[in-house]
This record gives sequence, C-alpha cells and structure tokens, in this order.
Amino acid sequence: MKFRFITSALFIIMSTSAVAEESAKPSIWSRAQDSLSKTWQSQDYELYVPINTWHNRSYYTQEKIDEYNERPWGLGIGKYRFDEDGDWHALYAMAFEDSHDEIEPVAGYGFQKTWRPAEDVRLGLGYTVGVTMRGDMHYIPIPIIAPLFSVDYKKLALQSTYIFGGEGNGNILFTWVRWQLD
Repeated sequence: MKFRFITSALFIIMSTSAVAEESAKPSIWSRAQDSLSKTWQSQDYELYVPINTWHNRSYYTQEKIDEYNERPWGLGIGKYRFDEDGDWHALYAMAFEDSHDEIEPVAGYGFQKTWRPAEDVRLGLGYTVGVTMRGDMHYIPIPIIAPLFSVDYKKLALQSTYIFGGEGNGNILFTWVRWQLD
C-alpha cells in the first residue's frame, strides 16, 4: 500500500512538473506574434522589382499563353530582418501588372530558412502568407500561402514563388529582384 502511495505521488509530481515545463514554452501563436513584432520594428528595408511571371506550359493552351502578360511591371517595399539563426523574415507590400495587364496588389509576411554556401551567398527556402486582390476576381481579397525560394548575393536577391492551381489557372512562377536598402 505504501509503495502504491509513493508511486502515485511520484507520478503526480512528475506529471505536474512536465505540464509546468510545457506551459513555460511559448505557444505557436505567441511565437508568431513575437516574430511579426520584431520584423515590424526592424529598421531595415528592401525594394522589390517584379521581373517575370511564367505560366507553366503544361497547364495552359498556347492561345492562352499568347494572351498573357509575363512581364509584370511593378514595385514593392518591405521591412526585413535576419534572426539569430540567420533566417530571413519580412513584411512586404507590392503591386504589379498581372497576367491580364491589370494592377495586382499583394501584402504579407515571408520567412526563409537560409543556408550560406559561401560568405556573401545565401540560399533561401520558406513560405509567404498574405493577401492579394485581382481585377478578374473583382478585387476581392484572396488569402495566399505559397512557397518562397531565393538566391542572394550580398544585398541583391533573386526571389520566386510558385502559385499552385489547376488546368488553366494558377501554376505560375512569379520572380522578382529584392534589394536591401541602407
């Protein structure tokens, strides 16, 4: 009986301390808020210049491709930071000419895990979460979640995302130049 009591008491104490340790860890939501706050407070800015919109030829007819604009004139700006692990975080806004030659604004948050194969070179892979509005969708806000990848050299980066879709929509590789401002 005494053994059961001691065993039960130890189990309760260990469970309580495990719960206390678990609750001491910040939640995903509080970590996201902290990251957004740190990025917003950053004094570092970037300029974004869209350079290409490639429609995946496997999902579009040649007729449609011939109708589309693949040179997305536009401009954007963002606040960015590199965290203690060297990973890139940004809050951004950009507007560009979409596939139908109409202005498409987009704003959001981007994150990339970065690797440095050489001192001045970074490779990035991550995601963006944001909202865009398209003329062909009556400028109704559309949420986006998309992959991000980049190749950076010093302050200059070539960054892209791929917008997934179906037959005749989406499946677009969107690329821009990112320049860190001083």
